[in-house]
Amino acid sequence: MRIADNRIASVLGLYRSELASRYSESEARAIARAVFHDRMGLDAAGLELHKDDVLSESELLRVYDPVRRLAAGEPLQYVLGTVHFHGLTLEVAPGVLVPRPETEELVELIVRSGIAPRRIVDIGTGSGCIAIALKQAFPQAEVTGIDVSAEALALAERNGVRNGATVRWVRANVLEPAFTLPDGTDLVVSNPPYVPRSEQATLAAQVVDHEPHIALFVEDDDPHLFHRRIASLVAPGGTVWFEGHHVHAPATGAMLRGMGFSKVDVLPDLSGNHRFIHGLR
Repeated sequence: MRIADNRIASVLGLYRSELASRYSESEARAIARAVFHDRMGLDAAGLELHKDDVLSESELLRVYDPVRRLAAGEPLQYVLGTVHFHGLTLEVAPGVLVPRPETEELVELIVRSGIAPRRIVDIGTGSGCIAIALKQAFPQAEVTGIDVSAEALALAERNGVRNGATVRWVRANVLEPAFTLPDGTDLVVSNPPYVPRSEQATLAAQVVDHEPHIALFVEDDDPHLFHRRIASLVAPGGTVWFEGHHVHAPATGAMLRGMGFSKVDVLPDLSGNHRFIHGLR
C-alpha cells in the first residue's frame, strides 16, 4: 500500500481503494471517517475542512495501520478496540462477539418494559454489554454475567470497571446439567448462539473469519437448544428476554407458551424482523 503524500485526502483515497473489494464506496467512506474520528478526533466536517493538511509521521501511522487490518477483513470494531453501546464505551477484541445494534434494542425494550428486577442474570454475556447496560439502568439490582469463555469474562470484567458497574462475572456452561441460576433471579436475559450452522456461508466474511463461532452458531437440527435450556431454568414469577433468529423467533415464542410461560411476545427489531422474545413464568 502506497500513498502519494501525507495529506489527509490521500489517506482517504487509500481507504477507498484498499477496501473496494470488501465494501461499497459509501461503506469504505464511513469506515475511514470512523477511524479518523477515533484516531485523530476529526468528524466528517473536520475531514473536509482539513483534507489538504499534511499528517506527521506519527499521525500517519495512527490512521495507516488500521487500513491494513481492515483490508485483511478484520471487523472495524476490533481495529478500533471499542464500540459504543447504550451510552457505554466498551472494549472489544478478537475472541469476543461484537455487540450489535439489535442487542442494544433488546436492552432498551427491557428498560422500557416497566419491570423492576432485583436479581438479573445475563447468560452468554460476551463483552458484558447487556449486563453492564442493565446494571446502569437498574442500579439497585444484583447483576450476574455468565459465559463459558474465560477470555470473554476477562474482557467483560474490564468493561465493568471501565464503566463503573458492579457486576458478578461467572464462568459456566449453561448446557451442563448441574448448571443453576442464582437463587432469587427474577430477570434472565440472553443473546445466545442462534444462527443455524447452514447459514454460515451467507454471513459477511469479516464475521465468519474473525468472530467466535461458539457465540454465533447453533446446529440446524436443534435451533432452540439454548433458548429452551435457559427458559427451563427460570423460576415461577421470573421473566425471560431473548434475542433470536428472525425465522425461528415465532417458534421460540410458541415454545415458551408450551413450557408454561404467560404474557409471551415476539417483537420486531427496527428492520421489521422478528427478533426479541419475552415471557413470564
